[in-house]
Amino acid sequence: MVLRGTYCLCISLRRGLELEIGALGMIRFDQGLYVYVGSALNGLEARVRRHLRTSRGDFKATHWHIDYLLREPEVEIGGVYILLSDLREECRIAEEIKKLGTSVKGFGCSDCRCESHLFRVDSCDALSELGLDNVRLTEFLD
Repeated sequence: MVLRGTYCLCISLRRGLELEIGALGMIRFDQGLYVYVGSALNGLEARVRRHLRTSRGDFKATHWHIDYLLREPEVEIGGVYILLSDLREECRIAEEIKKLGTSVKGFGCSDCRCESHLFRVDSCDALSELGLDNVRLTEFLD
């Protein structure tokens, strides 16, 4: 059975970075905690596994904005939260997280009208309150 739904990556930056993010150009990322919101309606497990492999340096492709960030050695995925659904909930979740943090304008949302799908936050704890389940990273690792 293929899992479908929305996922959030809780990402830690050990130091500030300035990176070129595809067509967005140079973006400054301050040290701290970030949440990235994505959806995978054709294979949630495979999508999250790909992000984890990119973060570990095992996967080098840069297809999405998040790939540019995850491939940096100073970046670590500290948690994965998922919401199983056949519906695209990514934008609704992003709007809720926007209230909790600071958006990185234009990041990860080139296919929708959202301001961003990446947010600097103080904590990832509120993701559970939004209906997402915290999943152990080992469930996605090979």
